[in-house]
Amino acid sequence: MSKSTFRILFYLRKNYLNKSGKAGIMIRLTVNGDMVQFSSKLDIEPSLWDTKAGKAAGNSVKARQMNSMLEDIRTALSNHYRYVESRDSFVTAEKVRNAFLGYEVRQQTLLELFKQHNEDASKLNGISKAPATLVKYDRTYRRLEEFMKVKYKVSDIALREIDHKFVTDFEFYLRTVSRCNENTTGKFMQIFRKIVLIAKNNGWITIDPFANYHIHMKAVDRGYLTEQELERILQKDFNSRRLEQVRDVFIFSCFTGLSYVDVKNLTKENVCISFDGKQWLRLHRQKTSNPFGQAGLSPLATI
Repeated sequence: MSKSTFRILFYLRKNYLNKSGKAGIMIRLTVNGDMVQFSSKLDIEPSLWDTKAGKAAGNSVKARQMNSMLEDIRTALSNHYRYVESRDSFVTAEKVRNAFLGYEVRQQTLLELFKQHNEDASKLNGISKAPATLVKYDRTYRRLEEFMKVKYKVSDIALREIDHKFVTDFEFYLRTVSRCNENTTGKFMQIFRKIVLIAKNNGWITIDPFANYHIHMKAVDRGYLTEQELERILQKDFNSRRLEQVRDVFIFSCFTGLSYVDVKNLTKENVCISFDGKQWLRLHRQKTSNPFGQAGLSPLATI
């Protein structure tokens, strides 16, 4: 994503003359030592060409008209070069030539794909995607957007230009500029990797920039309550009915293993009498959609 060197040279294809005895004027385009050659669609008599200057010789009306057309081509090529440079992380002579000739196929970019992914995911809100998941997608999108502006001074990047260095630079940005801890960084990288995988599965990229890259997650000891501690909470008297309800829901979650959101979604229809004559919970976990069955409901768990 560094500044490129850019050169344009006009020269004659003297070994091929048309029926009028004219030679085609060729364009040699060089970017960072990478070179392409193609026709300008113009021709001129070899005797009227200044090889050293790379233009028509003399000051005749015909020479001035030819040189004016060549300058128009030079200006157009320069404009396409600047456009490609502002859009992509690196410029090649082929990109500039294709843009000039109108052969360029607009490339899929990272943030365009990410935005479409997030819009599609939002339509699944409450179906297969939780609101918290959508928030994570949006936050990762914004982190990537900030990173590219700060690190590379670009607003987006073509998918095929994402390489291993881009991946590691983003991780470094998260850990330093964004001050994310190891696990938060790992979560951002997991979502970023998901977007890259979508691009790879669709054939928009052929090389996985995450190859040989490992997402690091640190095991967290969340601790646990002992039986004695749970008993103390059970026996605790609260002056507030609201706090008693909070306590009951917490204990219910401890005994059943249900998450907060699953308890929140419980209804009377989730409680049934099973084959053993006991009350059972029947539901599907919101996060995983896996079925859940739990017997032996205590009086505290009455819905």
